[in-house]
Amino acid sequence: MYRIIPRAAHDELVAAAYMARGYQADESREGARLCAEAARHGIRTHHALKALHLDHAFGSAVGGCTPGAKIDVLPSKFAACEVWNANKKLGQSVAYRALDRCIELADQFGVGQVSIDNAFHYLWGGGYVMAAAERGYLAYTNCTSALAEVVPFGGKFPTLGTNPHSWGFPTTSACGFPLVIDWATSVIAMGRVQALKREGKQIPPGAAVDRDGNPTTDPDAVVSLLPFGAHKGYGLSLINELVAALIGGSLPTHRSRPTNPPTGKTTAAFFFQVIHPEAMSANAFSGGISQQENLKAVIDDILGHGNSNSMLPGQIEAGFRSRSDSAGGLLFSDAELAEFNGIATELGCPPWDIPSLPTA
Repeated sequence: MYRIIPRAAHDELVAAAYMARGYQADESREGARLCAEAARHGIRTHHALKALHLDHAFGSAVGGCTPGAKIDVLPSKFAACEVWNANKKLGQSVAYRALDRCIELADQFGVGQVSIDNAFHYLWGGGYVMAAAERGYLAYTNCTSALAEVVPFGGKFPTLGTNPHSWGFPTTSACGFPLVIDWATSVIAMGRVQALKREGKQIPPGAAVDRDGNPTTDPDAVVSLLPFGAHKGYGLSLINELVAALIGGSLPTHRSRPTNPPTGKTTAAFFFQVIHPEAMSANAFSGGISQQENLKAVIDDILGHGNSNSMLPGQIEAGFRSRSDSAGGLLFSDAELAEFNGIATELGCPPWDIPSLPTA
């Protein structure tokens, strides 16, 4: 059961919340944009409530994120590759700008890459690669999470982030929506734990442990998460840490945990790559069909042979997006709307009139 909030009202409130914390108008709009796209696609773990909580807990309130920071583009001898020092700028703002720059580079060189040091959490990675895929590109991003909350395979102390990987494929003409493969490398994201806590639900078995390292399904008792797929998820999470280490990231257990005196960097790192499809084409597709026709043929084959009940990655999100757009706004639960109205009260804004909103 959801209530409908107009996109403009959502963006106005979220941007106002960022600006009240000192962020500039452009980065506040970029912050609100990603939050709205997450809600539009049914991503309950990374919409505005998560974003503003992260900023309060680890960002502008404690020096982990710097409102109005300027991005430094560092010297590079590789024309298609850029390295940025984000200087703790708002993560969504940095990510959207990096994505646009990757596309510019891909248009020129076939591939564009931006590595980012001194970053702050960018929230839903799938939203960025989806935006690129909708424009006709293949895109990939990974990042290190704000905190080390995941226990490595065979270990007992959290030394990894939830460290998501996100891929977006330009398949709209092939299947009706961009195919987006996007996941945290833990069994569930910590944002999902928080969402289940709000909803009064238990978390799945084998997903988390308590402070003593014992398995738990109680979201109130969760201290650390477990990698999905045992050693396989651990390996994927480790990729993010190693990529970050190559960029300039420091110890995972230091992230978002500044010490006095300082003992090292405490910021996250991002990696973005966009590929122009023409740069990948061998131009010898079976039957003389086009690249896009070949994409469709591959997808149809995967879903054929009695597999018609199978789903494609991104299909659920595309369905929720259609539902949101048909409803004429963003869909939130009563509990979520109550939290938004608390934000509105703090800002001196009129609250959303929950009882008068139609039910989706």
